[in-house]
Amino acid sequence: MTESSQPDGTRLRLARQARGLSQQQLAGVAGVTRQAVSAVESGHSDPSLRVALGLARALGMTVEELFGPGDLGDPVLARPVAPVSSPGSRVALATVGDAFVALPLDTDLAARLGFSAAGGLMVRGGEHQIAVRPIGPPRPTVVVAGCDPALPLLETPLALLDPPLAFAWWPCTSGEALRLAADGLVHAAGVHRVGPGEVHDGAGIPGGAEAVGFASWREGLVVRPGAQVRGLDDVARQGLRLVNREPGAQARTLLDRERLRLGLEPSQLPGYDSLAAGHLQVAAAIVGGLADAGVSSEPAALAYGLDFIPLAEERFDLLLPSKHAASREVQGLLKVLTSPWLLAQLASLPGYDASRCGERPA
Repeated sequence: MTESSQPDGTRLRLARQARGLSQQQLAGVAGVTRQAVSAVESGHSDPSLRVALGLARALGMTVEELFGPGDLGDPVLARPVAPVSSPGSRVALATVGDAFVALPLDTDLAARLGFSAAGGLMVRGGEHQIAVRPIGPPRPTVVVAGCDPALPLLETPLALLDPPLAFAWWPCTSGEALRLAADGLVHAAGVHRVGPGEVHDGAGIPGGAEAVGFASWREGLVVRPGAQVRGLDDVARQGLRLVNREPGAQARTLLDRERLRLGLEPSQLPGYDSLAAGHLQVAAAIVGGLADAGVSSEPAALAYGLDFIPLAEERFDLLLPSKHAASREVQGLLKVLTSPWLLAQLASLPGYDASRCGERPA
């Protein structure tokens, strides 16, 4: 190799560290010696063509990206999973297939208990693609969309793989998760079972998809402790304020099914047009006094100390698009779904049944 724009090996070191690899681990994957990796990173020698090709392949980069001229932070084109508000907005950056995808980090939907690490900053917007300036080398990342608040538990076992994988979660309805999978923007879409004994066949996802079990729980009406409520008819009769989910959410579908069974109109349920972005948000709205009742999962009700009136048994599956099945990200995800650590964590959550986690439904 000829002289690069970063002869001190900073680019190689950053790329290795971003993937959580030691020099020895990178050397093993690349088929070179640890001394060769150390020498290149320290700037003591330029890599031979064989070493450069091995290192680039192991890091999922081209030789030009790893050793050629140019700033590591040059913008890349990425497909956003949702609109990004403005230039300078923080996004999580990952690759799905051959394309970069960006997950906004400046919306309530993507918020957790604190700020999440950003993969880049948007420098130019667009309807279907945006330009993102990476903050360090993009890491191999499993991207999952869906509404189950237990999905972030995947992050720890993925990080413990050798080599490790990062994790990005986009919380959304089953319908939105399916759309993102069909558009090639996620490695896995979390969806509810549509009925007893039924499985998702990946219809609408180009090339099809495989369904893998994640968790089961009950879904139903959630109210404050001690409320004199036995069902949705009591909510309507007492004029209690409802907090609803967004269109496409299974909880909203369940609410409408129960409403129609009881012959209730939306106008008879104050707050019917309100929107909450997830199971925990419904429970939080009730605890915070913004609403009196809503449809959510039993684990969410238990987590917030609320009363729960069951309406349905739910199974939550992960749909894995076939076109990504052989990818390192999907293979890593399948491996951790049956890990003892994840199974123990899911089992520790009140209201969760993890017995089918990692199972291919028949």
